[in-house]
Amino acid sequence: MKKILIYLDTSVIGGVFDSEFKEHSIRIVESIKEDKFIGVISEITIRELESAPDFVKKDFEIYEEKLEVVRVSDEIKDLAESYISENAVSEKYFEDALHIACATVYQVDVLISWNFKHIVNYNRIMQYNSVNLKNGYKSLQIFSPMEILHDEE
Repeated sequence: MKKILIYLDTSVIGGVFDSEFKEHSIRIVESIKEDKFIGVISEITIRELESAPDFVKKDFEIYEEKLEVVRVSDEIKDLAESYISENAVSEKYFEDALHIACATVYQVDVLISWNFKHIVNYNRIMQYNSVNLKNGYKSLQIFSPMEILHDEE
């Protein structure tokens, strides 16, 4: 059975230390450590983590080698700009658009995030995918971590 390729944005990594998101963020990280999923992040995530508290960075270092890191290409920047020009998200949230574009261009199975305002948001997902289809890409599945974890009986 093919392992699911999961793009994690920075909110999932930091979510390990947030009381609201801790349980599911830890389960995602543990699933990646146990090779149940293939975790993918981007250069953007690495850059965003530079300003994270030291305890977040230390925790991330424990499993960082398990993650595939994707590069931000001109193709990705162009797609992110398309999201902005098509009003899926405003220019103020260009980094969020870059996360979506990275996951789209690298054809991950799902992007997970705790960002319900700009990423895990039904209307925005529809807009992102409209731009994706218009530009020859597949639709991107976007969920919160709790939506892709399934409890074993």
